[in-house]
Amino acid sequence: MFDNNVFIEGTCRNVEEGGKIIGYEMQTHITYYRAIPLSMINFIAVETDGEKVPAEDIRFTPDRIDWFTLAEMTTVTGIKWEYDQAATVRVLKEGGLSSGTHTVHLTVCTRTAYIPVPLEGNMTRTVEIR
Repeated sequence: MFDNNVFIEGTCRNVEEGGKIIGYEMQTHITYYRAIPLSMINFIAVETDGEKVPAEDIRFTPDRIDWFTLAEMTTVTGIKWEYDQAATVRVLKEGGLSSGTHTVHLTVCTRTAYIPVPLEGNMTRTVEIR
């Protein structure tokens, strides 16, 4: 139902900090119709070229200011992910993605206060890294 919200097309890119490529990232919209605190993100998963990314290598930000590990997000109640705000999912991987074509699968799963099942969105995209 929310698959079209996940993994915004054309947003996957390598990330450089201090002259080194530290990983890659992509943007996503929320899998719900309104804002939620980060503590209500059930999980985020990334699989690249058939290989699952360890959860400890994933970072999340709703605003590109405050970055969190998935474990840290379970306690973040004061920062919300707004419905119309693209959030960023970053994978820490020295050297990032190599040049060429990659298959990246993103899963974003959220909880809500009054819907008894998690809302999960999945999207696989073929991305080109230059």
